[in-house]
Amino acid sequence: MSGITGNLDYDECKHPVHVANCTELHSNMETDDELLRYIWSEYLHPKEYEWVLIVAYIVVFFVSLIGNSLVCFAVWKNRHMRTVTNYFIVNLSLADVLVTIICLPASLVVDITETWFFGDTLCKIVPYLQTISVSVSVLTLSCIAQDRWYAICHPLMFKSTAKRARKSIVAIWVVSCIIMIPQAIVMECSSLLPELTNKTRLFTVCDEHWGAEIYPKVYHTGFFIVTYIAPLCLMVLAYIQICHKLWCQQIPGSTSVIQRKWRTLRCSAQNTGQRETVRVRTSTVCAEIKQVRARRKTARMLMVVLFVFALCYLPISVLNVMKRVFGTFKNISDRETVYAWFTFSHWLIYANSAANPIIYNFLSGKFREEFKSAFTCSCCGKWQSEQKRMRARANTDSRKSMSTQVNNVDNLSRLSDQVV
Repeated sequence: MSGITGNLDYDECKHPVHVANCTELHSNMETDDELLRYIWSEYLHPKEYEWVLIVAYIVVFFVSLIGNSLVCFAVWKNRHMRTVTNYFIVNLSLADVLVTIICLPASLVVDITETWFFGDTLCKIVPYLQTISVSVSVLTLSCIAQDRWYAICHPLMFKSTAKRARKSIVAIWVVSCIIMIPQAIVMECSSLLPELTNKTRLFTVCDEHWGAEIYPKVYHTGFFIVTYIAPLCLMVLAYIQICHKLWCQQIPGSTSVIQRKWRTLRCSAQNTGQRETVRVRTSTVCAEIKQVRARRKTARMLMVVLFVFALCYLPISVLNVMKRVFGTFKNISDRETVYAWFTFSHWLIYANSAANPIIYNFLSGKFREEFKSAFTCSCCGKWQSEQKRMRARANTDSRKSMSTQVNNVDNLSRLSDQVV
């Protein structure tokens, strides 16, 4: 997502009318101080809607930082939450924390002041890390979709493990760092008003310098396809098949099959000689029902995460293609509207980072419990941990008793076979 944290209105700011007005203003001003005061009041001082933007950025910053940190802490703290899907969710949260801490403050300053204050080195590092975060997020969501697709649609073809998930996460970061190197190479600082270069850093922009016009068109077209369109289409197809399996098709463990089993068990329960066997089978059917519900909840949560990601990254993706590939905004007269659209699209990127923990909280009971426990007092935390231990002990005892019942049934069946 090239140029997200730089001044996306660089080409628009170089509009001849705008530069001519600034030059004419410079010649009419009696002193440079008067010119700088005019620039500050008319261009750099936050307007009313920009104060709203500042507040929105601050809210997103804290929600994203706290929420994604809690996601990582919850999975690290609880061994039962260290599933393959949660490993990828933690990786997604780490990418969101990275972009929130490093890129969000710089993006806010640039959007408000239209000036890059952070020097040549950060001009290369910040956009590079921003695009790495985009690539990591897309590849992580793709791995999640692939893992769920194999687990639900083709469970015998591929078995995902925690070790494979960790290797995939390392590969995601390595690939993202390599394919985004061109972004760091082409970013450079320049001044929109060279006559003021030695007097002020205002109107210094961090933008791409490719040399030939064909290069940015090829790069940004490929970037749009590789990091947005292609992965999104593949993930949508995967989740369509997952929904078909979980909600429509009568697979083992689906609702219709379980209902038929339940009716059969109820009829069998009338035979008093098979009560113990019926009780064991009833427990098995209940376990199947819980498994189907858990899979549906997980699939629903992941589809919401994917939808929010696609929605938040759509504006900046389209605007970048319009600007870098087609040059739509070079000769536009309504610069303020274009600037507002770019500014809002920047905020949506960071809002996506803050939205993910909120989605986990509402659609995942396990994450919701861990988030609640993190905000309670230490005494309440000890009491809740004790309650969890008691519940875990009770579940273990119940599983042991169930396994004992199953073994007894198997032994009885073997004896009956021998007798026959």
